[in-house]
Amino acid sequence: MKLSDLFKKTEPLPEGLLHKQAESQDKKPYRVHLRLRKDGSGIFIVNASTVLHLNPTAAEYAYHFIKGTEPQEAAKQVASRYRVQRKDALEDYQNFLDRIETLVSEVDVDPVSYLDFERVAPHSAELTAPLRLDCALTYRLPEGTHAEYAPVKRVDRELTTEEWQSILDKAWLKGVPHVTFTGGEPTLREDLPKLIAHTEKNGQVCGLLTNGLKLADKEYRQLLLQTGLDHLLFLLQPQSEESWHALEAIMPEDIFVTVHLTLDEQTAKDIDAILERLAALDVTSLSVSVADVSLKYELNDLMQKAADLDLALAFDLPVPYSAQNPVAMETEEDETPSGAGKAWLYVEPDGDVLPTQGMADHVLGNFLRDDWEKIYHPESEIS
Repeated sequence: MKLSDLFKKTEPLPEGLLHKQAESQDKKPYRVHLRLRKDGSGIFIVNASTVLHLNPTAAEYAYHFIKGTEPQEAAKQVASRYRVQRKDALEDYQNFLDRIETLVSEVDVDPVSYLDFERVAPHSAELTAPLRLDCALTYRLPEGTHAEYAPVKRVDRELTTEEWQSILDKAWLKGVPHVTFTGGEPTLREDLPKLIAHTEKNGQVCGLLTNGLKLADKEYRQLLLQTGLDHLLFLLQPQSEESWHALEAIMPEDIFVTVHLTLDEQTAKDIDAILERLAALDVTSLSVSVADVSLKYELNDLMQKAADLDLALAFDLPVPYSAQNPVAMETEEDETPSGAGKAWLYVEPDGDVLPTQGMADHVLGNFLRDDWEKIYHPESEIS
């Protein structure tokens, strides 16, 4: 090796998409997708249900895994490219294979998972496409729900099934690995199972934000699960036993569930009992928004209690529509979440694209009518 070689920057693997279908060691079939970015980092999608964000070294291991490279040869190439000991590269590659084997064998896995991989932080990566597309299929709400909870006057029509399918295809071709269906109440759309099936066909991870009441029906619940639904954001109404019964029916299923709580005065008073009841149902993931900004300081007590019960908090998922900024929970009021318009985009029922839910004065374009280059500018600051 020349002395000058020691100072050369390692060139990343070529940008692109790779795919593999195979069987695990216990003969369980699986499929994986790897999207390599320009900077060498990658997005690794397992069974269209879990997304791993990998730094360049881990992405290279994923590349060799998909290509079927023998471990000794993979270690040799990685050792040469990154100037590390071959035995260390071999050990790291074997650890990678073991973790992937664990992942394809697990059930109820977090849709955005790391499994202790050395990784890049998703929001800090050089993105050419968002990591998630939040699709508001409808702003309609169940009968008896207060109309102010959804901006029904913002749209004059809903996209057809075929139009939504074209949006999902466009997103996939541009590199978006994760889709959530939200609203309004998305289960009011009769074509929801068909749209979930379309994400499964593409290979996208698919989530659903819902009040969950329709999923209390076993036949409907099984239809969505069998169609390809990967994770659920359940909007709990803690004062409603009907809502609790729906959650009780869902939790035993093979699907990752995050429960969302909207913190109002009554919920704040009952929060200890609510969190303990969630923990008793084996809920492990929690999302929170506030109905009134004056309650924001109640979050500290909630977060401590959740931590004591091993409830992980997720702050970057879509939440029910409300007058207050529903995402900026740990930031100053009106501050734009760091991932808005970059790590995720929000699509309204008529195809208009916002950086995130609630930013109605920042229409970036329309997914059906406008070019991708007009819609997505991850380098731009949003205020």
